[in-house]
Amino acid sequence: MTTLPGRPGTALLIIDVQNGVVEGSHDRDAVIANIGTLVDRARSAAVPVVWVQHRSDDLPEGSDAWQYVPELPQAPDEPIVHKRYGDSFEETDLEQVLADRSIGSLVVAGAQTDACVRSTLHGAIARGYDATLVSDAHTTEDLTEWGAPSPALVIAHTNLYWGHQTAPGRTAGTVTTEAVSFA
Repeated sequence: MTTLPGRPGTALLIIDVQNGVVEGSHDRDAVIANIGTLVDRARSAAVPVVWVQHRSDDLPEGSDAWQYVPELPQAPDEPIVHKRYGDSFEETDLEQVLADRSIGSLVVAGAQTDACVRSTLHGAIARGYDATLVSDAHTTEDLTEWGAPSPALVIAHTNLYWGHQTAPGRTAGTVTTEAVSFA
């Protein structure tokens, strides 16, 4: 369980599923469909959905590339956390958003697997959160040109790695979309 006292709640954290981030990403449509399923389940169970949105020189705020994909509309009452760094906690109000909702456990999905998703998972567990990665609801682009493994291998390795992550008093791991229950 989380090491954050008085924080029994769970939230679904969706990271950077923006037009310019997932365009051409591995298995894009299936991943977005899985995230949509997770969002519907969370909303049905009254579990907070928290959206994270990255900005950079390649993703200028307000641009089409910066916008969330149209398949995943946010509800008006769902917080959007704006970030500039890989770890969604760095110089953002994510911690306050979660604290205000008594959240100590995160179910994580989004992009990119080997950057912002992985950084945020580490940031969460280091800060005392339980952090579960949805194994079929994250993706990344093809960076093999620069020596990276194929996107499928990056995703598989991250699932393997996070599936065995541990920390004192906290839980981590992976779960499929089908197995996620917010009950």
